[in-house]
Amino acid sequence: MERLHHRCPVPSSSSAAPRSPLDNLCNSLGSHYVMLCLSALCIDPSCHSACGLPELAVLATRLMVANATVAKASIESALAHAKNVKARKVMRSCLQLYVGAVPRLQWAARSVAAGRYSGVPDVLEAAYRDVSQGCSSLAGEVALPKENSEFFVTAYIVQAVVDWVKLSIGH
Repeated sequence: MERLHHRCPVPSSSSAAPRSPLDNLCNSLGSHYVMLCLSALCIDPSCHSACGLPELAVLATRLMVANATVAKASIESALAHAKNVKARKVMRSCLQLYVGAVPRLQWAARSVAAGRYSGVPDVLEAAYRDVSQGCSSLAGEVALPKENSEFFVTAYIVQAVVDWVKLSIGH
């Protein structure tokens, strides 16, 4: 905890204990987001030591890239082990969605890390809408790997985080 005080500026005139940037961010998103926000971002323990909104946005977008990469790998594995033609067709189609999304998400993470937010929210929204939900729509009765649903939740939260950060810092 001491490291946090040396690393992050602490307001000098405060009667109450200051809330962390993470708490402020997740609470700012609205009550239905708080627990999802905390659980999505705090997969990486550095969420607690982030000094501000831009650092949390960088963390969030990097986590989204990692999550998409894991989901892509799980779909590759499911494709390799698919027992029937329909399952192979669904997994192949889903895999193509993830193959296209990962580079765009990497671009978004690099953009946020550089402080450039233009176009990023659209890429993030497309990730959960077109990729995760797209796979779910294609699947029908075919069981998708759980990582597809986990990616949806992460992408949904990260998009809200980046939208809020962008609005808050005036980009």
